[in-house]
Amino acid sequence: MALYITEECTYCGACEPECPTNAISAGSEIYVIDAASCNECAGFADAPACVAVCPAECIVQG
Repeated sequence: MALYITEECTYCGACEPECPTNAISAGSEIYVIDAASCNECAGFADAPACVAVCPAECIVQG
């Protein structure tokens, strides 16, 4: 199941460079996660890297 970014996103951009599958991109008002590309960092890290760096804690299970 992919992650998604809630409306609480502050548009800081901390998450985008952390994604090993390039599933995160800038939307018009918040960052968005492409569910088809997001694998929650399986094979890259023990936990989703974007969640660990998000200062707004707005990346959640979808």
